[in-house]
Amino acid sequence: MRILVVEDDQRVATTVAQLLREAGYAVDVEADAGDGLTAFEIEPEDLLILDVRLPGMPGGGVELCRRIRDHSPGTPILMLTAIGARATIVQCLDAGADDYLVKPFHVEELLARVRALLRRTPTAVPPRLTVGSLTLDPSQRSVQRRGRTIPLSPKEFSVLEYLMRHPDSVVASSELIDHAWDRNYEGYSNVVPTYIRYLRRKLAVPGESDPIRTHRGAGYSVSSGPA
Repeated sequence: MRILVVEDDQRVATTVAQLLREAGYAVDVEADAGDGLTAFEIEPEDLLILDVRLPGMPGGGVELCRRIRDHSPGTPILMLTAIGARATIVQCLDAGADDYLVKPFHVEELLARVRALLRRTPTAVPPRLTVGSLTLDPSQRSVQRRGRTIPLSPKEFSVLEYLMRHPDSVVASSELIDHAWDRNYEGYSNVVPTYIRYLRRKLAVPGESDPIRTHRGAGYSVSSGPA
Protein backbone atom coordinates (compact mmCIF):
# COMPACT_ATOMS: atom_id res chain seq x y z
CA MET A 1 0.00 0.00 0.00
CA ARG A 2 1.20 3.50 -0.91
CA ILE A 3 0.56 6.44 1.43
CA LEU A 4 1.13 10.14 0.73
CA VAL A 5 1.91 12.31 3.76
CA VAL A 6 1.61 16.08 3.29
CA GLU A 7 3.00 17.79 6.40
CA ASP A 8 5.12 20.95 6.61
CA ASP A 9 6.52 20.19 10.07
CA GLN A 10 9.62 18.20 9.12
CA ARG A 11 9.87 16.51 12.52
CA VAL A 12 6.27 15.29 12.39
CA ALA A 13 6.55 14.27 8.72
CA THR A 14 9.73 12.28 9.38
CA THR A 15 8.22 10.56 12.42
CA VAL A 16 4.97 9.63 10.66
CA ALA A 17 6.78 8.39 7.55
CA GLN A 18 9.15 6.26 9.61
CA LEU A 19 6.30 4.72 11.60
CA LEU A 20 4.39 3.84 8.44
CA ARG A 21 7.46 2.40 6.71
CA GLU A 22 8.23 0.25 9.73
CA ALA A 23 4.63 -1.04 9.48
CA GLY A 24 5.30 -2.08 5.89
CA TYR A 25 3.78 0.79 3.89
CA ALA A 26 5.50 2.65 1.05
CA VAL A 27 5.43 6.35 1.95
CA ASP A 28 5.84 9.53 -0.11
CA VAL A 29 6.20 12.89 1.67
CA GLU A 30 5.46 16.47 0.58
CA ALA A 31 5.64 19.65 2.68
CA ASP A 32 3.45 21.92 0.55
CA ALA A 33 -0.24 21.66 -0.38
CA GLY A 34 0.41 22.51 -4.03
CA ASP A 35 3.18 19.92 -4.28
CA GLY A 36 0.92 17.40 -2.56
CA LEU A 37 -1.83 17.93 -5.13
CA THR A 38 0.62 17.65 -8.02
CA ALA A 39 2.12 14.46 -6.58
CA PHE A 40 -1.32 12.87 -6.21
CA GLU A 41 -2.40 13.86 -9.72
CA ILE A 42 0.75 12.31 -11.18
CA GLU A 43 0.58 9.11 -9.14
CA PRO A 44 -2.56 8.44 -7.04
CA GLU A 45 -1.97 6.78 -3.69
CA ASP A 46 -3.95 4.30 -1.59
CA LEU A 47 -4.36 6.73 1.33
CA LEU A 48 -3.51 10.34 2.16
CA ILE A 49 -2.50 11.89 5.48
CA LEU A 50 -2.83 15.69 5.35
CA ASP A 51 -1.97 18.35 7.88
CA VAL A 52 -4.65 21.04 8.29
CA ARG A 53 -2.26 23.99 8.19
CA LEU A 54 -0.21 23.77 5.01
CA PRO A 55 1.57 26.41 2.89
CA GLY A 56 1.23 26.57 -0.87
CA MET A 57 -2.53 26.88 -1.22
CA PRO A 58 -5.22 29.20 0.17
CA GLY A 59 -7.14 27.14 2.69
CA GLY A 60 -4.16 24.83 3.30
CA GLY A 61 -4.84 21.19 4.02
CA VAL A 62 -8.62 21.64 4.09
CA GLU A 63 -8.65 22.98 0.52
CA LEU A 64 -6.20 20.28 -0.56
CA CYS A 65 -8.54 17.68 0.91
CA ARG A 66 -11.48 19.19 -0.99
CA ARG A 67 -9.63 19.18 -4.32
CA ILE A 68 -8.41 15.62 -3.92
CA ARG A 69 -11.89 14.49 -2.93
CA ASP A 70 -13.32 16.10 -6.09
CA HIS A 71 -10.68 14.32 -8.14
CA SER A 72 -10.86 10.96 -6.37
CA PRO A 73 -14.05 10.24 -4.38
CA GLY A 74 -12.88 6.87 -3.10
CA THR A 75 -9.40 7.64 -1.76
CA PRO A 76 -9.34 7.61 2.06
CA ILE A 77 -8.08 10.84 3.68
CA LEU A 78 -6.89 11.25 7.28
CA MET A 79 -6.41 14.81 8.55
CA LEU A 80 -3.80 15.73 11.17
CA THR A 81 -4.45 18.84 13.24
CA ALA A 82 -3.01 20.49 16.31
CA ILE A 83 -6.31 22.27 16.66
CA GLY A 84 -8.98 20.37 18.54
CA ALA A 85 -11.68 22.97 17.93
CA ARG A 86 -14.99 21.54 16.76
CA ALA A 87 -15.22 24.04 13.91
CA THR A 88 -11.91 22.84 12.46
CA ILE A 89 -12.96 19.21 12.67
CA VAL A 90 -16.26 20.03 10.96
CA GLN A 91 -14.35 21.87 8.19
CA CYS A 92 -12.18 18.80 7.57
CA LEU A 93 -15.12 16.40 7.44
CA ASP A 94 -17.16 18.73 5.22
CA ALA A 95 -14.20 19.00 2.85
CA GLY A 96 -14.30 15.22 2.38
CA ALA A 97 -11.96 13.85 5.03
CA ASP A 98 -12.80 10.36 6.27
CA ASP A 99 -11.19 10.76 9.68
CA TYR A 100 -9.02 13.10 11.73
CA LEU A 101 -6.37 12.83 14.42
CA VAL A 102 -5.38 15.58 16.86
CA LYS A 103 -1.65 16.09 17.51
CA PRO A 104 0.10 14.91 19.57
CA PHE A 105 -1.18 11.38 18.95
CA HIS A 106 -0.20 7.88 19.97
CA VAL A 107 1.60 5.69 17.44
CA GLU A 108 -0.84 2.83 17.93
CA GLU A 109 -3.82 5.09 17.24
CA LEU A 110 -2.34 6.45 14.01
CA LEU A 111 -1.63 2.95 12.68
CA ALA A 112 -5.05 1.68 13.78
CA ARG A 113 -6.82 4.53 11.96
CA VAL A 114 -4.76 3.89 8.82
CA ARG A 115 -5.69 0.19 8.89
CA ALA A 116 -9.36 1.04 9.45
CA LEU A 117 -9.45 3.50 6.54
CA LEU A 118 -7.76 1.05 4.17
CA ARG A 119 -10.32 -1.61 5.10
CA ARG A 120 -13.14 0.70 4.01
CA THR A 121 -11.87 1.31 0.47
CA PRO A 122 -13.57 -0.43 -2.47
CA THR A 123 -10.31 -2.24 -3.26
CA ALA A 124 -9.63 -3.20 0.34
CA VAL A 125 -8.35 -6.70 0.87
CA PRO A 126 -10.49 -9.14 2.88
CA PRO A 127 -9.56 -9.72 6.54
CA ARG A 128 -7.60 -12.81 5.44
CA LEU A 129 -6.17 -13.73 2.06
CA THR A 130 -5.82 -17.39 1.15
CA VAL A 131 -4.03 -18.28 -2.06
CA GLY A 132 -2.99 -21.90 -2.55
CA SER A 133 -1.25 -23.04 0.62
CA LEU A 134 -0.62 -19.47 1.84
CA THR A 135 -2.77 -17.51 4.27
CA LEU A 136 -2.06 -13.83 4.92
CA ASP A 137 -3.75 -11.65 7.53
CA PRO A 138 -3.22 -7.92 6.72
CA SER A 139 -4.52 -6.69 10.08
CA GLN A 140 -2.18 -8.94 12.08
CA ARG A 141 0.66 -8.69 9.53
CA SER A 142 1.01 -12.46 9.70
CA VAL A 143 1.57 -15.21 7.13
CA GLN A 144 1.03 -18.94 7.44
CA ARG A 145 1.76 -21.92 5.23
CA ARG A 146 0.42 -25.33 6.16
CA GLY A 147 -0.36 -24.03 9.65
CA ARG A 148 3.16 -22.74 10.25
CA THR A 149 3.52 -19.04 11.03
CA ILE A 150 6.26 -17.44 8.95
CA PRO A 151 7.93 -14.25 10.26
CA LEU A 152 8.51 -11.71 7.49
CA SER A 153 10.12 -8.30 7.39
CA PRO A 154 7.79 -5.38 6.52
CA LYS A 155 9.13 -5.22 2.96
CA GLU A 156 8.85 -8.98 2.45
CA PHE A 157 5.27 -8.82 3.72
CA SER A 158 4.40 -5.99 1.31
CA VAL A 159 5.78 -7.85 -1.69
CA LEU A 160 3.97 -11.09 -0.80
CA GLU A 161 0.72 -9.27 0.00
CA TYR A 162 0.70 -7.59 -3.40
CA LEU A 163 1.32 -10.88 -5.19
CA MET A 164 -1.47 -12.55 -3.19
CA ARG A 165 -3.86 -9.72 -4.00
CA HIS A 166 -3.33 -10.62 -7.67
CA PRO A 167 -3.44 -14.44 -7.66
CA ASP A 168 -2.53 -16.18 -10.92
CA SER A 169 -1.57 -12.81 -12.43
CA VAL A 170 1.95 -12.02 -13.57
CA VAL A 171 3.19 -8.99 -11.62
CA ALA A 172 6.14 -7.10 -13.10
CA SER A 173 9.10 -6.07 -10.94
CA SER A 174 8.33 -2.42 -11.68
CA GLU A 175 4.80 -2.88 -10.32
CA LEU A 176 6.14 -4.43 -7.13
CA ILE A 177 8.56 -1.51 -6.71
CA ASP A 178 5.71 0.97 -7.22
CA HIS A 179 3.74 -0.80 -4.49
CA ALA A 180 6.36 -1.63 -1.88
CA TRP A 181 8.87 1.21 -2.30
CA ASP A 182 8.21 4.95 -2.45
CA ARG A 183 8.58 6.95 -5.68
CA ASN A 184 12.03 8.23 -4.67
CA TYR A 185 13.51 4.74 -4.60
CA GLU A 186 16.89 4.77 -6.31
CA GLY A 187 18.33 1.53 -4.99
CA TYR A 188 19.87 -1.35 -6.84
CA SER A 189 18.06 -2.89 -9.81
CA ASN A 190 17.97 -6.42 -8.40
CA VAL A 191 15.99 -5.49 -5.30
CA VAL A 192 12.85 -7.42 -6.37
CA PRO A 193 14.65 -10.69 -7.23
CA THR A 194 16.49 -10.35 -3.92
CA TYR A 195 13.25 -10.09 -1.92
CA ILE A 196 11.66 -12.90 -3.93
CA ARG A 197 14.66 -15.03 -2.96
CA TYR A 198 14.20 -14.09 0.70
CA LEU A 199 10.51 -15.03 0.51
CA ARG A 200 11.16 -18.36 -1.18
CA ARG A 201 13.66 -19.28 1.49
CA LYS A 202 11.19 -18.49 4.29
CA LEU A 203 8.12 -20.00 2.60
CA ALA A 204 9.82 -23.26 1.65
CA VAL A 205 8.19 -26.48 2.85
CA PRO A 206 10.13 -29.76 2.36
CA GLY A 207 8.57 -31.87 -0.36
CA GLU A 208 6.29 -29.11 -1.67
CA SER A 209 6.62 -26.84 -4.67
CA ASP A 210 7.57 -23.17 -4.54
CA PRO A 211 4.40 -21.02 -4.15
CA ILE A 212 6.05 -18.16 -6.08
CA ARG A 213 6.53 -18.63 -9.80
CA THR A 214 9.00 -16.76 -11.98
CA HIS A 215 7.95 -15.70 -15.48
CA ARG A 216 11.21 -14.84 -17.19
CA GLY A 217 11.24 -11.33 -18.59
CA ALA A 218 7.73 -10.68 -17.27
CA GLY A 219 7.56 -10.93 -13.47
CA TYR A 220 6.25 -13.16 -10.70
CA SER A 221 3.02 -14.76 -9.60
CA VAL A 222 1.44 -16.74 -6.78
CA SER A 223 -0.78 -19.57 -7.98
CA SER A 224 -4.19 -20.25 -6.44
CA GLY A 225 -3.81 -23.92 -7.35
CA PRO A 226 -2.26 -26.63 -5.17
CA ALA A 227 1.25 -25.91 -3.99
